[in-house]
This record gives sequence, structure tokens and C-alpha cells, in this order.
Amino acid sequence: MAPSDAAHRVRPEIERRNLTAEPEFEQADGQSGFGRNFGFLTHDVSRLIKRRFDRKARQTGLPITRRQASVVLYIARNEGVSQSEVATWLDLEPIALVRLLDKLSDDGLVERRAHPTDRRVRTLWLTPDAGPVVTQILAINKAIREEAFAGMPAHARDAAIDILDGIKGNLTRREEADGSPAAAAVEPDRVDRHNGKVAIASS
Repeated sequence: MAPSDAAHRVRPEIERRNLTAEPEFEQADGQSGFGRNFGFLTHDVSRLIKRRFDRKARQTGLPITRRQASVVLYIARNEGVSQSEVATWLDLEPIALVRLLDKLSDDGLVERRAHPTDRRVRTLWLTPDAGPVVTQILAINKAIREEAFAGMPAHARDAAIDILDGIKGNLTRREEADGSPAAAAVEPDRVDRHNGKVAIASS
């Protein structure tokens, strides 16, 4: 049933309720718009950015997938990074990352090397052939940023980035605190509830 078809059948008191499934405590300060829209907006922005990347990747003939592009770009900015760090950053199971790296290695874009002091660790490096691919990824990202901020003055763009950076910092600190050994000792069930992930970022 379409939303418009069901609207007249909803009782007035239910119509006034917040149906977004956001926690009720977010409405306590009277800023109902914030509580109602924040989660959906961040999710939708992330979803649309991914869709725009996929579309532009097809249009420009990018030879790798969006997830592979994320791995390549992270390695480009952190040459010599360990596989475990990349898996953590992408929120991937190690085996899933290994498959991505196998494909990138087969394509001649990523090289695995032994760690100079720890034989258990494999470090990741880009090959010379990855240079043009990185350039193409950056061009796609730039085009998407220009689309996303179209019509906005420079100060609004800067403010949006600053706010998102602050939100990320707040949530990162809370995750680190909740995942610390001390927090786990106080609340042993917290790990089960959160599983070390920020729910709003999952997609």
C-alpha cells in the first residue's frame, strides 16, 4: 500500500507520532526535526554517493569495483599499511579483504610484501600500473563532490565538512570508550549490543 493510500486511515494520534524508529530520547530536547531526519539523511547521502560512483565508474570505464577502489585509494594514501588495518577501516572480515586483494593483485594493481620486522604481517603497496587508476578514482570523487555541493557557497561546504568531521570524532571516541577493556568489564553485554560498529554507518 502506498503511503498516500494509507494516510487517511491512520488515527490522528498515530499521525503525530515520530515513525522514523529513531530513539525517543532524541526527541526530549524539543528538536524533533533533528531526531527525525539525521539518521535517514546520512544514510541516504551515503547511498546516493555510492550510486553516483558506480554510475560514473561505468561511464568512465573504471576497471575495478567501488569496494576495490576504496582499498586502492586507502593504500595510495597509506603505502605499506597492513592488511588488518585496511580490513578494520573498510569494516570487512579478513577473508573478504583477502578476496579483494587477490583480485587487485591479479590485475597488477596491488603488491603484498612481508613486514620488515614481523613475519606474520603482510603490508600493501601499489604497483606503477595503479597510478592511472588512482587518478581516475580521484577524478570521479571530485565530480561527485561538485555534484553534492552544487549551489552551495564555499563557507557552507566547509561548515558541512567540519560538522561531519566533528560527528565522526564524537562517535569514534564513544566507540573506543565502549570497546575498551574497562568498559567491557563494567558492561559485559555491551559488546553483544554494539558489536564494535556504529549502526548509522552500516549499509
